[in-house]
Amino acid sequence: MSTVNGLPAHVLLVHIVVVLVPLAALALVTAALWPRAARRLGILLPVLALVALVSVPLTTQAGEWLEGHVTDDALVRRHTELGDGLLPWALGLFALATVVWWARRRGGPEADGNAGGRLSALPVRIVVGVLSVAVAAGAVVDVYRIGDSGAKAAWHDAYAKTAQGS
Repeated sequence: MSTVNGLPAHVLLVHIVVVLVPLAALALVTAALWPRAARRLGILLPVLALVALVSVPLTTQAGEWLEGHVTDDALVRRHTELGDGLLPWALGLFALATVVWWARRRGGPEADGNAGGRLSALPVRIVVGVLSVAVAAGAVVDVYRIGDSGAKAAWHDAYAKTAQGS
């Protein structure tokens, strides 16, 4: 995908990533740490993470097209390098969201309590919770760093520092 309605597709698709990756991260952490939330989110949790995951390579591909159509610049190269690192984080969000959903689904009602269920055992819940927080934090920080570098690449020297008369 290169353009949408005359605009570079990357500048439109990036909004999907900026919204869905942090939203999937928040949903994952909530579900991993609060079993009742996992049950309420149900299949929405891995579906949200899957849509976020799919949006990353689409946005990256559109960004690579755009990179070939702008002036070669160190800020653009930095943004591209950072953007290439988001896919593993999005994959981690999806994998953990699927594990949390599957564990709550397989665990049945006892997954909400402290007793029963192989997958709801406290040590497993702690490991999944810690991994979920770590991957979610990494994904959100990466989205921030990528967005910040993209904004700098797009806007450096592109506006006047003082207001222009009308």
